Amino acid sequence: MSATKPDVATEAIAGVTTFFTMAYIVVVNPSILSTEGTGISFSGALTATVLLCFTLTLLMGLYARLPFAVAPGMGINGFFTFTLILSRGIPWQVALGMVFWAGVLFLVLSVTPVREAIVKAIPPSLRAATAVGIGLFLTFIGLRNAGVVAADPVTLVRLGVIDQRTLLMVLGLAVTLWLSARRNPLAFLAGILTVTAVAVAAGMVEVPARLLSAPDFESVFLKLDVWGALRFALVPAIVSLMFTDLFDSLSTFMGVAQASDMLDEEGNPVNLKQGLIVDALATLGAGLFGTSSGTAYIESAAGINAGGRTGLTSVFTALCFLPCFFVAPLAGMVPAYATAPVLILIGAAMFKSVTAIDFSRLEDGLPAFLTVVLIPLTFSITQGILWGFISHAGLYALVGRRREVHPVMYALAAVSVGLLVLEHSPLS
Repeated sequence: MSATKPDVATEAIAGVTTFFTMAYIVVVNPSILSTEGTGISFSGALTATVLLCFTLTLLMGLYARLPFAVAPGMGINGFFTFTLILSRGIPWQVALGMVFWAGVLFLVLSVTPVREAIVKAIPPSLRAATAVGIGLFLTFIGLRNAGVVAADPVTLVRLGVIDQRTLLMVLGLAVTLWLSARRNPLAFLAGILTVTAVAVAAGMVEVPARLLSAPDFESVFLKLDVWGALRFALVPAIVSLMFTDLFDSLSTFMGVAQASDMLDEEGNPVNLKQGLIVDALATLGAGLFGTSSGTAYIESAAGINAGGRTGLTSVFTALCFLPCFFVAPLAGMVPAYATAPVLILIGAAMFKSVTAIDFSRLEDGLPAFLTVVLIPLTFSITQGILWGFISHAGLYALVGRRREVHPVMYALAAVSVGLLVLEHSPLS
């Protein structure tokens, strides 16, 4: 990576570019978190989202000196909402406490040699499978929000009723794809705004009495239940949140750094340790602020491609989030089917990782396959990760390749068995 003095104008353009490619999160994340039944306020979730994006992206620039933006992770927000709160009935305050403890674990790993040992132990196929499974999970949520799939008492799921929501989702998908093909940084945002505008014109969405409001620091800020999250049955989900953050962060840092030649003399991403520490603080901070786990965003590649090479890019991106504190009424107009195209397209992008999975051997393909299918079918990232670890170590030992498995992987498999037992323990 070049050590030349940064060009402020270029870094500013890069920072603004990154902001526009990920600005959709300001609408999408609070929309997911405030799904009916969670009890989370939309305005509070929006304020928490913007606060996380601003403070941790700024920290990424000033401390890690990297051109990466930070925001609540897609996929983890679905797990937080639909699995932890809606499916398992965990109060949202406790769920935020779980995010906080996941951040504490991540921080411990990031500042110790344990991080490197775990990174080396987990095979690339399981990391890729986790991304694929989360992609399917997001796609399912998007299709459900648009009415394309619906619950069925006999077949569990079925084709939903094709109505205005579905047609508007298709419109948003078309707009987003058309702009994405032209590398327009506003593609996701334009798709959301187009669908919302048509819905308003058709009388399907009501315009609020006021369009701007003060930030909401009353609803969810510092409302986490730290001690309530320390229950035996919740430990597996906390560990899974931590692992998902770790995989997400590593794949973003390593993938983008490799593509943009931001590597040190040993071929590793520059300032990786500092970047992971910021990512850990993003998860810890998310629990405090009132949102799901934060992570470095792959959309940062857009700003890097625009010339961003230093932390100054992240500083400019962070500043762009400040006006978003005041748009809760406007953002609240956006219906769930308007954000469905974003979920589907991000899901499709994550599904591309399936090409990194080797299915030629059962001991490689089956653990990855179990990880992929269990995440959407159980609505739980936890189940996918734990069964992937267990089956990988077990099958390698079964076919006589046990020495090819890193000792830490066997330890992770043993811990996974313990976590599954804890999840169903009567002590919970």
